[in-house]
Amino acid sequence: MGHTIECVFLYQDGVYHALPDVVYPSDEIQLKEQWQHLEKLGVPIKYCITAAEKRGVKDNQSSIFAVAGLAEFAMISAASDRWIQFK
Repeated sequence: MGHTIECVFLYQDGVYHALPDVVYPSDEIQLKEQWQHLEKLGVPIKYCITAAEKRGVKDNQSSIFAVAGLAEFAMISAASDRWIQFK
């Protein structure tokens, strides 16, 4: 249908996905692998730096996740014809 995903923005507790040392049990979905697959497709994955700081998530330069602010999220959203929010 011609849609593209410009980025994924993690906010509130979603920033926990950016923790570098998370290990998932083998019988659960390997979320880190899923994020890596999305990133390999060229979809930037960003997380809210303010939400991360409040939760103790530190910036990890080697991570596939990039830090961003709500202003950047607002600009991306404003340029988009639609956006999806998961809770």
